[in-house]
Amino acid sequence: MAKASRQSVELLPKNSAGLVAKILEENPVHRKVLESSVGQLTGDEVKLLEGYISYCLEKGLTIEYLAESYLILVMDTFREQMYFQQHKKYRYSTFAEVANDVYFNETYMSHYMYALALTLFFWPNHLGMFRFLKQTLPRDKKGKYLEIGPGHGFFITTAMEMTAFDSFTGVDISDTSIEQTKALVDHYLKGKQKKIPQLKCMDFLTADLPDSEFDAVVMGEVLEHVEQPEAFMKRVRDVAKKDAYIFITTCIDAPVKDHIYLFENTKQIADLFDDCGLSIKSELFVPYEGKTLEESFTNRLPVNVAYVLQKKT
Repeated sequence: MAKASRQSVELLPKNSAGLVAKILEENPVHRKVLESSVGQLTGDEVKLLEGYISYCLEKGLTIEYLAESYLILVMDTFREQMYFQQHKKYRYSTFAEVANDVYFNETYMSHYMYALALTLFFWPNHLGMFRFLKQTLPRDKKGKYLEIGPGHGFFITTAMEMTAFDSFTGVDISDTSIEQTKALVDHYLKGKQKKIPQLKCMDFLTADLPDSEFDAVVMGEVLEHVEQPEAFMKRVRDVAKKDAYIFITTCIDAPVKDHIYLFENTKQIADLFDDCGLSIKSELFVPYEGKTLEESFTNRLPVNVAYVLQKKT
């Protein structure tokens, strides 16, 4: 298996191979993770990765900048994992503790968003959730699509490419995130999109969004970043139509610099949904790379989770 993964790295297209080589030059210890991850990519996913890197280069970024961004996230996450293993809690627990260093720090947030986009290809857990979104998105459903926290923009871009929704709205608290999402949509869907997405920098909890308005509500990797996930899920329920497609991802025991709400097990998350008037239609649990779910839960290692939900009748 290791040999096949190494061959996959060597056979990557030019820009992807250059980025992987630069990352490994700066951090050789990361080789096993990258080889394993790249070895799992399909041909279409390799094309998407290569296209994303080419897009970044066209914007004036460099391979060195992308490698730096990715490694900043890797090292920040490693530090937080060490803290978590010692204290069994996240380092921070309030939005105020992380907001200025992350969301309102344009330099850091730029690195962060480009790095997160790359983790869709370089981290098997994030790739698994991205695949789950693509598998479950309703292709023929009409109406209005809402995304909370579009981040790097890949989810909403995918929805615009793959679905028949008539309009698309994204809300995010970070200006940097909104700008990156706009740029990604413009690049990938130039001349293709029927509707221009409405991308707004605002707090979802206070955003002027009508109740029972949206036929799809997508919220990826947000709940662990907020102090009151229950308030977010109740608001998701309120803005969604009765038969809306609702897609949510979050994580368990997964320390990152700006993760402030700690979910400790899947029951806690399921109870949250139930209390907010939502039921689970399908779910995905992704254990720590190289471990089983049981091993991950026993050793308090990160587990990523994704759900398709529906409003209770």
